Amino acid sequence: MMNNKKIIFFLFVGLLLFSAFRSDMPAYKLYNQKGKRTSFSKLVKEAAKADVIFFGELHNNPIAHWLQLELTAELHEIHGEKLLLGAEMIETDNQEALELYLSGAIEHDSLKNLARLWGNYKTDYKPLVDLAKEKQLKFIGTNVPRRYASMVYKGGFEALDTLPKLDKQWIAPLPIEYDPTLPAYKEMMEMMGGMKNHSTENFPKAQAIKDATMAWKIAENWQKGSFFIHYNGSFHSDNYEGIVWYLKQLKPEATILTITTIEVSNLQRKLEEELRFVADFTIAVPETMTKTY
Repeated sequence: MMNNKKIIFFLFVGLLLFSAFRSDMPAYKLYNQKGKRTSFSKLVKEAAKADVIFFGELHNNPIAHWLQLELTAELHEIHGEKLLLGAEMIETDNQEALELYLSGAIEHDSLKNLARLWGNYKTDYKPLVDLAKEKQLKFIGTNVPRRYASMVYKGGFEALDTLPKLDKQWIAPLPIEYDPTLPAYKEMMEMMGGMKNHSTENFPKAQAIKDATMAWKIAENWQKGSFFIHYNGSFHSDNYEGIVWYLKQLKPEATILTITTIEVSNLQRKLEEELRFVADFTIAVPETMTKTY
């Protein structure tokens, strides 16, 4: 039986270890849907079971981008060539240029000239594209070309009807199903101050054309037996809305897992109640974390 001195010794050591952990500077903490702490290995295990994974990021957050790369590499180890990659950050009409790069036919500088790459592409998304290139995986640009989202913002979905057939190949099939009562779209209306004008009404529609097109491209490339990881801003998949809502209309049989990224002032605190159930997994990052832009 352990004597009192040994008990005191182990309690002392445990207290030192606990203090060391508390004084450490973790870069992030991971929570499950119910707001309980979990691990990256648990995320990998659960993500490997899903047909489609939505990795919701904060576009300028380096921790989210690093975890995207690490999770994708882990999923490739599990699924091999059955893994498909896709991203909001590359638009549908840039797919040809992207495939030329993936095949080795052109170098990065040529891709930069041919495609409308985001300003933070080199630091935040190129590692993902290069992983696909190295492992010979498909990478799909899913987002609607921004000029068409701009058309919707100015003239509603009806503005797309005027496009020639060739242009419509880059957009989800018309007419676009749209539910203005979805909380995400209602919130966008509120962000516009509740003003009653066409710009206010069309603002969430411009978001919806992006969501619908991204879901359409995922559905077009995913089939049972394959696995798709999609990188997008958290707002596009939080609360299982946005792209997720549209994909469920197209592929109700697909199992979906969502990840979101948030910034918090104190990583030692529990995940606030209103932030729970936003996604299957939540990555909490200190709000003081440096940004990529």
